[in-house]
Amino acid sequence: MDVVELASREKRILLTEDKDFGDLVFRRKRSVPGVVLMRIGPENLARKTMRLAAAIERYGEGLFGHYVVIEDGRFRARRLWNAT
Repeated sequence: MDVVELASREKRILLTEDKDFGDLVFRRKRSVPGVVLMRIGPENLARKTMRLAAAIERYGEGLFGHYVVIEDGRFRARRLWNAT
């Protein structure tokens, strides 16, 4: 079983730094409850943690059903067509 299948089965949001998950859910039409892509460098763990907390506060349960990109200065969210 792969991580997308596991997330779907357990109704969990994927937290990743790997842009390939965008390809999996949009081009290959893999169903997943939600994806959060962290686009902040690994050298800045404190900033990543702060931005993730801010995204959770802003979107809350709305993270489900969306592909959310967390960058240093902004958030971007796109609705998933086939969220589970």
